[in-house]
Amino acid sequence: MGVRLEDIQRAAQVLRGRILRTPLVYSPTFSRLFNAEVYLKLENLQKTGSFKIRGATYKMFRRRGDLGPKGVVAASAGNHAQGVALAARQAGVPAMIVMPEWASLTKQEATRSYGGHILLHGRTLGESLEKAKELRERGYTFIHPYDDADIITGQWTIGLEILEDCPDVQAVLVPIGGGGLIAGIASAIKAVRPQTEIIGVQAEVCPSAWQALREDRVVRVEGSQSIADGITVKELGYEPFATIRSSVSQVVLVDEEHIAEAILLLLERKKVLAEGAGAVPLGALLMGRLRWPSGAKIVLVVSGGNVDSPLLGRILTKGLVKGGRVARLTVELPDVPGSLAGLLAVVASQGANVLHIAHNRHVPHLPIHVTLVTLEVETRGFAHAASLLSAVRLSGYTLVGCRSPRETACQALF
Repeated sequence: MGVRLEDIQRAAQVLRGRILRTPLVYSPTFSRLFNAEVYLKLENLQKTGSFKIRGATYKMFRRRGDLGPKGVVAASAGNHAQGVALAARQAGVPAMIVMPEWASLTKQEATRSYGGHILLHGRTLGESLEKAKELRERGYTFIHPYDDADIITGQWTIGLEILEDCPDVQAVLVPIGGGGLIAGIASAIKAVRPQTEIIGVQAEVCPSAWQALREDRVVRVEGSQSIADGITVKELGYEPFATIRSSVSQVVLVDEEHIAEAILLLLERKKVLAEGAGAVPLGALLMGRLRWPSGAKIVLVVSGGNVDSPLLGRILTKGLVKGGRVARLTVELPDVPGSLAGLLAVVASQGANVLHIAHNRHVPHLPIHVTLVTLEVETRGFAHAASLLSAVRLSGYTLVGCRSPRETACQALF
């Protein structure tokens, strides 16, 4: 028997009052940009800053009488850890969270603040997972992050909320890591509105779902590090894959530059802080590989907003560079008073903002009276950067590394 509306509503009843009903927000900016009605499902505003609390809470309250005598155990470096810790505290049971030794201090402290007891073990998440499974034999109930029917059922409620707020939605873009989120959303939406298209989005560097659909089986891929670390899962769960295969129309891949650009756009245009995994649906639109009729109603699931502060600065810089908003130009400058002031006057005349200046007087091939000056400048985009560099060249300065007007913007960018 397939999923029925009453099943989804029953799951929602279990979670009522224990999780937040997150908003679905219309974005005029993104709607104009992509010629569609674009909505954001803001799971980054959920308790613990991620959708993970839904599945964990559903499992614990649905199976509370069957939980182990010592409580629950989970393995995670981030969102699942926090979701399980808070869900366990709400259910009144202890939670042991096994985290890899490299887990960020921010996420460790967040997990502790929700009541989780942390055990640092393993150089990889796989080793942490094996340790968590060992503890299952000592009286803990193991809570899998995605390959679990109860966890998927908890995520049904996101699909239900989307349909309640946007009944005629035509497409929903969902991040895919292990697959539990998209399996839950797809199950709920297809049960009520089968014509809605469900599209999965993954980081290009770890395409486990994309490859699984190509081969029609769960496969392990050799993934690498990504800004979207929350979805760099090298192998889909078997339970989610059955739903993905039957209910997801396609999986698209997003490169690192477009993920960074999406994080920046969400923050600047909507004041929404999304982690890399939560920004990949917008990244997919930015890559231009998806098409719908004009005015189609599209929902982007912003799955979480837990990004470490030190990492956020690097991501935002990468996003600025990807959008042509930060450029770097190096100029051969006479090492005499007033030379730098003249160069800065040209930059100012073009409306660009200087962020950093660096001098290098020790370049072997240059005459002793010439210095290399590198400016890092804020611009409005690639066209503005190219205009700036052309103005610098026309003012008589020698630009290093730029050979023609067509190349100026990309030559000068990081």
